Amino acid sequence: MKIELLASDSMGTRSMASYVETRDVRVLLDPGVALGPRRYGLPPHPLEYQKLEEDWERIKSYAERSEVLVVTHYHYDHHSPEEPEIYEGKIALLKHPGEKINLSQRRRASYFLEQLGELPERVEYCDGRSFEFGDTQLVFSQPVFHGTNPRLGYVTELAVRRGEECFVFSSDVEGPSVKEQAGFILQHNPEVVYIDGPMSYMLGYRYSQRSFEATVENLVKILEQTRVRTMVLDHHLLRDLEWRQKLGAVFEAAGRLGKRVLSAAQFAGREELMLEARRRQLYEKFPVEQH
Repeated sequence: MKIELLASDSMGTRSMASYVETRDVRVLLDPGVALGPRRYGLPPHPLEYQKLEEDWERIKSYAERSEVLVVTHYHYDHHSPEEPEIYEGKIALLKHPGEKINLSQRRRASYFLEQLGELPERVEYCDGRSFEFGDTQLVFSQPVFHGTNPRLGYVTELAVRRGEECFVFSSDVEGPSVKEQAGFILQHNPEVVYIDGPMSYMLGYRYSQRSFEATVENLVKILEQTRVRTMVLDHHLLRDLEWRQKLGAVFEAAGRLGKRVLSAAQFAGREELMLEARRRQLYEKFPVEQH
C-alpha cells in the first residue's frame, strides 16, 4: 500500500489531503486546501497564498490519477466546490449531506452537490458503509464529532484495508478525545494512522484541558494496543509551535514501544513549514510592502 500525504498544516496550509494506492484502486482523500483567515490578528501572508496555490495544483494532479475521491466533511480545507471538474469521471464517496450534519455544513454540502451535477461517474454517501475495489476495502465509520461535540458537525473516519495492510485516516477529530473517535482506530488496528491532533493552540479557550488529557490518554492507548508502527499527527495540532513539548507523554510511549510519531511533513520527507503558526514571524521577516 502506497500512502502519500500531499498537503498539511505542517507543510504550510490547512489540509489533510492524502493519496492511497493499492494494487486495486487509487484513492484521493479530502481534496481541499485553505488558509486560516486570521492568526495573531493578522491575515494570511503572501507566502501562505503562494503555498496554497502550489498545494492545490499538487492535489489536482493527484485527482487526475485517482479513481475514487473521498470527502469526509464539508469544510473548505477538505473539499473545494469551486473546481468540481476534478471529480469528473470519478467515484465520489461523500459524507451524507443531510444526516448527522450541522446547518453550515448542510448548506455547503447542498451547494457542492449542485456544482458536481453529473460530473462524477457516481456519487455514494459513505457514512458507516464499506466499499470494495478488488481486494481493497474502504471502511467508513459512523459519523463522529468534528472535535469534542456536535457544534462543528460530524466527520467520517476511514480505514483502507488490503489483506493484512491497513491505513486509518481520522479526518477532523481534533484529538481523538471522544471514545467513538478513538474506538474506530483501535477497532481497525492499523499499521499507519493519520490523526488530526488536538487543538492545543486554543487550549483553555476553545479546547479544554480535560479534552486534551483525554486525547493524550487515547493516543497512548492507540500506540500500546494496536500494531501501529507510524502515527502521523497534524492538522489542528500543527498550528501550535510547541506541539512536541505538549505531547511529551505520547512521544515517551512511542519511544518505549519502538514506534514513530511524526508530522505529515516528516512522513512525506518534506520540510516542516507551519506557516500559520509562524505568521507573525513571516510578517516580521518579509514585510508585506516588499511583495
